[in-house]
Amino acid sequence: MVVLNKIYTRTGDKGQTALGNGARVAKYDARVNAYGTVDETNATVGLARLHATGEIDDRLAMIQNDLFDLGADLCRPDMEKDNDAEYPPLRVSGTQVDRLEAEIDEMNDKLSPLRSFILPGGSALAAHMHLCRTVSRRAERLAVELSTVESVNPDTVKYLNRLSDWFFVAGRIANNDGENDVLWVPGANR
Repeated sequence: MVVLNKIYTRTGDKGQTALGNGARVAKYDARVNAYGTVDETNATVGLARLHATGEIDDRLAMIQNDLFDLGADLCRPDMEKDNDAEYPPLRVSGTQVDRLEAEIDEMNDKLSPLRSFILPGGSALAAHMHLCRTVSRRAERLAVELSTVESVNPDTVKYLNRLSDWFFVAGRIANNDGENDVLWVPGANR
């Protein structure tokens, strides 16, 4: 259980923060950049939910919870020491990735194949889905970069990779099942 009695602690005033294992690192550390961008992704999902209803909103709520799981996973280094931890660290699982894949396939079955790249836009929800997509792609790049120098749960990278695809397909669903997609016209303004 998380208890937040006091919001400011002053422990970060000198440019450091604590990871999930208690280690102190610089606020610009690669791990902090990765989970900070996951948090940013979550904030963009919150904005998207202002325009979502029904099943899409329900799924976005699940994604927001998953993103907190993912941030908790990334903020806890030393996966090889998980069994020695005082309490089991929260790790993203393959079942969360599988759920995203199933939802992508279900949504994509409703759509006509693309014959052009699409531009972010159309409906407000679609535009927000594209913002979510681009921020989650950045989170993915940072998690991959982190994985080149430190231990990272491979399912976090898989989840972020599928998540950006989920946002792309959901953006098309938000555009009247792709009927109102804004198509790219190569060289239109030359």
